[in-house]
Amino acid sequence: MIINSSGSSYEDTVRFLINAIEDRGLELFARIDHAAGARGVELELAEEEVIVFGSPRSGTPLMQSDPRVGLDLPLRMLVWRQGEEVCLGYHDPRDLSLEYDISLHQPLLEQMATLLAELSAEAAG
Repeated sequence: MIINSSGSSYEDTVRFLINAIEDRGLELFARIDHAAGARGVELELAEEEVIVFGSPRSGTPLMQSDPRVGLDLPLRMLVWRQGEEVCLGYHDPRDLSLEYDISLHQPLLEQMATLLAELSAEAAG
């Protein structure tokens, strides 16, 4: 997992990330608030949310080559609080070619890796 530390609050980091995703015209598919889920069953969990996003234009060619990659798509980024620190983390999409038959799409995986690095840096402030 690639992890970056944010210089902003948890709320601002999530907002910056969502703005960066939307500013690039990517689709925000889901927000999974793990902390809210924990509170819903009367358990405690530090703030933690998965942001799921992407572009069918980029993901579809990968799934056409190997439908199994749909398990790991669309892209996602985790934002969580660890003590006083706010972190952003994601898996390197280039590693998908190690598990799935998508090695012909290496340039696309490189673009995805660059995108995730840019989004993480922008959200981190």
